[in-house]
Amino acid sequence: MFVVFALVPLAGAVVLSFTHWDGLGAITWQGLSNWTRVLHDPLTGNALLLTVKIMVVSWVVQTPISLLLGVFTAGTQRYRAVLAALYFVPLLLSSAAVAIAFKALLDPNFGIGGAPGLHALAQNWLGDPDLVLYVVIFVIAWQFVPFHTLLYQAAVRQIPDSLYEAATIDGAGRLQQFWYITLPQLRNTVITSSTLMITGSLTYFDVVFVLTAGGPGNSTRLLPVDMYLTGFQANDMGDASVLAVILVVIGLALAFVLTRFSGFSRMRSEQEGL
Repeated sequence: MFVVFALVPLAGAVVLSFTHWDGLGAITWQGLSNWTRVLHDPLTGNALLLTVKIMVVSWVVQTPISLLLGVFTAGTQRYRAVLAALYFVPLLLSSAAVAIAFKALLDPNFGIGGAPGLHALAQNWLGDPDLVLYVVIFVIAWQFVPFHTLLYQAAVRQIPDSLYEAATIDGAGRLQQFWYITLPQLRNTVITSSTLMITGSLTYFDVVFVLTAGGPGNSTRLLPVDMYLTGFQANDMGDASVLAVILVVIGLALAFVLTRFSGFSRMRSEQEGL
């Protein structure tokens, strides 16, 4: 299954990256000219820079929020269980539906800014090149924070109560327990969540495309969006395949670095020795 649905299409994309094809006509061999053109194209450099920026900012925003919500919802109180269920709702919605909803809410004329007392929100959120990328990051965080919250919630519930009981007897407060017990015990989960978050940042397409279609200008033209626009609007499957291969290479490189230098491949249960 993996060979048929992953490796074979990947090999096809690699071959197409050395050809010219408009999606309908004959395929002609181009050699390295596609790669030279794409790698020297300012649009590619801009798309790569935006992808790295959204990757870093998304991690900085989502990680602390997810961790704190995960710790909070891991409590046994019933109201926390209710809140955990509500927090999980955004993850049940499709990315396209989320983007359509936010696009309507952020409309400067008919969106949420038209409500009484909220006129300050009547900004051109999706039309301002200086704001739009951060708006996209906010929407992405709103949708995917619940997933990472669930990871942290499950991890916190695996921490033995005996650790907290011993810390309480020794006079440690809630903040000290969080800093010296909870955080160290969540090390493996932080690595796992960060790996999924960083590599997943390379696949943000549907939310961005529905919200902005890469605009205004090229303000949100990330690598996946650039690949789509190059292939299906400019009808240049060769250059689009180059961008696809670049995405795969970046994703594999990031995954390798994270697993190699974070200790991901050497993870063991934090409960060993207890």
